[in-house]
Amino acid sequence: MLLPTIARIELFHVAIPLPARFYPSWIPGFPQTENRFDLVKITTDDGVEGYSAGPALGRERAGLGDLLGPYLIGEGATDIALVQQRLREISYLGWRNWWVEPAFWDIKGKIAGKPVYELLGGKPCRVPLYASTGELKNPAARIEEAEARYAEGFRAIKLRVHDFDPAVDERHVIEVAKAVGHKMKIGVDVNQAWRVAVIADAPLWNLDRAKRFADVCAEVGVAWIEEPLPMDAYDDLTALTAYSRVPIAGGELHTQGLAEIRMMIARRCYRIFQPDAIFSGGIAQTIEISRLCREAGLLYTPHTWTNGIGFAVNLQLMAASGFAGEKELEYPINPPGWTVEARDGILESPFRHEKGSLEMPAAPGLGFTIDRKALRRHGKRFFVMDKKRLVWFSLRNRGLKVSMEMDRVRKARKAAGD
Repeated sequence: MLLPTIARIELFHVAIPLPARFYPSWIPGFPQTENRFDLVKITTDDGVEGYSAGPALGRERAGLGDLLGPYLIGEGATDIALVQQRLREISYLGWRNWWVEPAFWDIKGKIAGKPVYELLGGKPCRVPLYASTGELKNPAARIEEAEARYAEGFRAIKLRVHDFDPAVDERHVIEVAKAVGHKMKIGVDVNQAWRVAVIADAPLWNLDRAKRFADVCAEVGVAWIEEPLPMDAYDDLTALTAYSRVPIAGGELHTQGLAEIRMMIARRCYRIFQPDAIFSGGIAQTIEISRLCREAGLLYTPHTWTNGIGFAVNLQLMAASGFAGEKELEYPINPPGWTVEARDGILESPFRHEKGSLEMPAAPGLGFTIDRKALRRHGKRFFVMDKKRLVWFSLRNRGLKVSMEMDRVRKARKAAGD
């Protein structure tokens, strides 16, 4: 039986206006006004479409299509191992674009008529969520926000702290825990793993500060502390995890994927691993990370703060991993700026929680449908390539003789593999 092949690749830059300015704690001083991301659409020779998306600051991926097209056009659209290898080859040039890989799982699921989580061995379930805030606020405003999320049905919430003065961060956690800790789990994200100081300066924690903060959090019953040290401070992370009475969590942006996180699991850098498939190796590598966590007696719950499609990808993984009964999944929500509508603005059916949880979608693939009108309104296609365009691309860039020689070698490789 012949595999469906990749017939067409399209890339779109999407910018969904936010209803109000949003000030992400991880980029101090940045007034975010749009939810920006790049969308990839893969179409097979049979017309099956797969989608994925990766966050973008601007148009930094303007030339990506010139790599993706020649690497992927004509290859098997459901051959995930081959797609992983092609993306690995592209990464040697400095382009780590694991966010593209879930589009092929979307195709694979649609062809099989199953959700991706079922392809990975998961079963239909209801996934509990935690309300993931994104801005810095004073304790009074944070308590008001936590009460609002509690009224909506959430029973867990994640705060952000990011002050130069340790006492400010500690007071924030203490006051919020006293107000709502008796009825909500509280997590705290320190945003130290990938510190960004491109606009305003940002605090830089060390092991001593992290230990002190962990002690304070333990005293008030905090459920987890996220990314309190740089992502590559492996020795310090291991030391902090062994010391802390509160579980230490992290791992969202490790773009080397499975190889690096396997090492971190072995060293027990965290007790809760949070790889985001959009960054950390795609679905194929991330599901393996969840299995390694299970074997090591650690917890897994992915990071999801990108866009509605990134949320959908990691939602599928949470269900497939079997950890949905043990840990809540991140649900990004921070009104009035970061709303469900802004997060999921090009999806026909946004992922709206029901009393702090979500029933897994039954639709095949990644479980969403693109709203084509919304995509036309908020997106602009900046690349398209199909088999005919690939021929012209090769002729224009390499000439007839070189193009024919490369074509002969490719055909010989494929014939040898059949």
